[in-house]
Amino acid sequence: MHPAIRRIEYYLTRHLDGLLLGLVLALMAIGVVVLISASNLSAARLTGQLVNIVFALGLLWLFANIPPHYLLRLAFPLYVFGVLMLVAVALAGDMVHGARRWLDLGVTRIQPSEFMKIAVPLAMAWYFDRYEATLRLRNYAVAATMLVVPVALIARQPDLGTTMLILAAGFFVLFLAGLSWRIIAALLAAAVAALPFVWSALHDYQRQRILTLLDPAQDPLGTGYHTIQSTIAVGSGGWFGKGWLQGTQTHLEFLPERTTDFVFAVYAEEFGLFGCVVLLALYLLVISRGMVITGDAPTMFARLLAGAITLTFFAYVFVNMGMVSGILPIVGVPLPLISYGGTSLVSICIGIGILMSIQSHKKLVQT
Repeated sequence: MHPAIRRIEYYLTRHLDGLLLGLVLALMAIGVVVLISASNLSAARLTGQLVNIVFALGLLWLFANIPPHYLLRLAFPLYVFGVLMLVAVALAGDMVHGARRWLDLGVTRIQPSEFMKIAVPLAMAWYFDRYEATLRLRNYAVAATMLVVPVALIARQPDLGTTMLILAAGFFVLFLAGLSWRIIAALLAAAVAALPFVWSALHDYQRQRILTLLDPAQDPLGTGYHTIQSTIAVGSGGWFGKGWLQGTQTHLEFLPERTTDFVFAVYAEEFGLFGCVVLLALYLLVISRGMVITGDAPTMFARLLAGAITLTFFAYVFVNMGMVSGILPIVGVPLPLISYGGTSLVSICIGIGILMSIQSHKKLVQT
């Protein structure tokens, strides 16, 4: 290989983590294969997803090359900018299907809540890093307030899935920053005590989703339809599945939202238990690699951010597979790196790019 080409290759790949990138590409490839079947060979869907993948990988590379100390400087301004965008959504956002989640910028529409999946843990990690030497209970209270503000704004849109993911990301930062187990237990007890008030504050469709989880058969053609059809698809896959393009629940169009939130049901029906084990193994390897990077992080900021990104990725997988399998209510959380769509794919790839940056720049920090 010519030295100039080798030099270009080095500069393009020097901050990329080979193992993590390989796992991401494998999951994306599985997503493309499943999408071809789930979309009934739709060329438009396939082309759209390939464009999403190229764009998301470009952002992954970009953030992998941004040193963590630059992210540290930008953390709080990005958080403030994100909160202001959420306020703008609340005041003048576009209403789509009964939810006000989008902000029209003229040339395009954006969903600021997706941006906050990265901005919230980034800002909270910055805050704890700033007060690392003098952490007190009041610091945890301030960080919790930083979490509650965007969560409340997103919950009123309403967007339960994104609310849960950002809440989880913020909790992981608090936990990794050393929040006392006694405080966590007290918070859990308070959350249980507040359930009646939370129930009354939920929208009708959100309450119905929880009731449907307990008994999907009470409305098999209405609110229970998604859960019933997805569990039938998952169970009918058997050991090795019905084969690619052979899923009856998918191709007879019984399965709703089969390219997005319920793509795992398509995969389970066509590739069976064996395929699900392979998929879970890939996800576990991504999470394990993320936790190794978290453990090796040289600063508190990097450790909290890497841990929050990794555990939020786990929450994505757990919630999606749980709702498709009927053990969790339907909250509209995509299967990471596999579901069709650009917004979640972009936010996940940005997070993975940050993980790679933390890993590749740690030696520079230590020396």
